Amino acid sequence: MRTIFKRHLQQFAYSLSVIFTLSFPPSLYAQKYSEPVRGVWTLKNFKFHTGDVLPELKIGYITIGDPKGIPVVLLHGTTSSSQSILSPDFGGELFGPGQPLDASKYFIILPDSIASGRSSKPSDGLRMKFPRYDYLDVVHAHYQMIHDGFGVQHLRLVMGNSMGGMQTWLWGTEYPQYMDVLVPMASMPIEISGRNWMLRRLLSDAIRNDPDWHQGEYTQQPQGVRRASIFFAVASNGGAQAIQAKAPTREKGDALLEKMAQDWNEGDANDLLYKWESSEDFNPSKDLEKIKAKVLAINSADDERNPPQLGVMERELKRIPNAQYYLIPASEKTIGHSTVGLARLWKSKLDEILTTTPKTEVPQR
Repeated sequence: MRTIFKRHLQQFAYSLSVIFTLSFPPSLYAQKYSEPVRGVWTLKNFKFHTGDVLPELKIGYITIGDPKGIPVVLLHGTTSSSQSILSPDFGGELFGPGQPLDASKYFIILPDSIASGRSSKPSDGLRMKFPRYDYLDVVHAHYQMIHDGFGVQHLRLVMGNSMGGMQTWLWGTEYPQYMDVLVPMASMPIEISGRNWMLRRLLSDAIRNDPDWHQGEYTQQPQGVRRASIFFAVASNGGAQAIQAKAPTREKGDALLEKMAQDWNEGDANDLLYKWESSEDFNPSKDLEKIKAKVLAINSADDERNPPQLGVMERELKRIPNAQYYLIPASEKTIGHSTVGLARLWKSKLDEILTTTPKTEVPQR
């Protein structure tokens, strides 16, 4: 076991919260839909909720389809980027001809969150002097890029997974008239709490207390931070049945860790710290009645971070007109918190809500 960590620890990502974060060559997508377009939008003098102002906040993005198409926004999870949404299990099930978000009809916008992908991040140079941000800051930055920059006057859909799902709830409360449909996935519309918050707090503490962190002024990635991130991932993702099926013995468990080590890449400790701590004031619950869009909330029965037995979704969705809940049953084929990354398990529900929800006709610039 020690040899596994010694040889491969540096290859692990900070989390396994989304299983579809690998990059794929553009030619893979071109077979089914138009070539993704990548870019960076710069927001001047962006003001954060703390009052701090960044002279230039860069927001990376990917778009697919004709800008004159029906605009939709898809949001990624904490430790991934917009690139993750292009995976065969996700975008490959949604963006092709005849699929729910057919790129020949839709203009698909995939923004990078702050501190992710091509967006501005602590590791660009500011380190711990980078402004502290929260999910509302991310939502406001994305809105400015999409509404003011791209000139999109109304969205057909905002959909997101995990962190992106949490941000989707905030899109609904911050800009209630701006979209027809909200699809928050792998998330709950309440204050971050319970095991979900406790594990994040432990991971944050592990970074801040790592002897190699040096208040963020490290020259090499702190080894203890990587180890804590692996523990976080195993504790809060993967699905009990799926992990047990893949690792029914100690030997196969070690082999599974070996495989994980080969599949994931290293990130930056300061970026990670900012990403996880940006969720600490998340709480859309007080504003749920503001939501005007039709809501399809999707979670999985084996989600370790958003356990359905708490009854949160059934209680909170009653406060939102036109809200429905789809809970994906757990099995050896589901993968816990990452289950929603398998679009084949829920894309018929997405197709149904898009088909049955009236479309707001707003001229786009």
